[in-house]
Amino acid sequence: MGIDPFILDVVIYVLMGISVLSMVRVFAGPTPEDRLVGLNLVVAQVLGILVIIAVKFDRSIYLDVALVYAILGFIGILAIARYLGNDRGGE
Repeated sequence: MGIDPFILDVVIYVLMGISVLSMVRVFAGPTPEDRLVGLNLVVAQVLGILVIIAVKFDRSIYLDVALVYAILGFIGILAIARYLGNDRGGE
C-alpha cells in the first residue's frame, strides 16, 4: 500500500512552483536579509523535492544527496549571514 505516484508528481510540481516564486524574492528582495530568507526557503524546498523523489523511486541514494545538500545549504546560509553581519559592524 504505497503512495500514488501521481500525487507525488503533483507535490513535486507544486514545490517547484513555490521555489520559483521564492527565487523572485531572492533576485528582487529589497534588502539583503529578504534575499537571505528567500534563499533559505529555496534550500528547504529543494530538500523536500529530493526527499519526495527518494520516496517515489524508492532509492535511498537521494536521501544521502538531500542530507549533503542540507548541510551545504546550512553552511552557505551561515556564511552569508556572517558576511552581512560583518558588513554592518559599525552599527
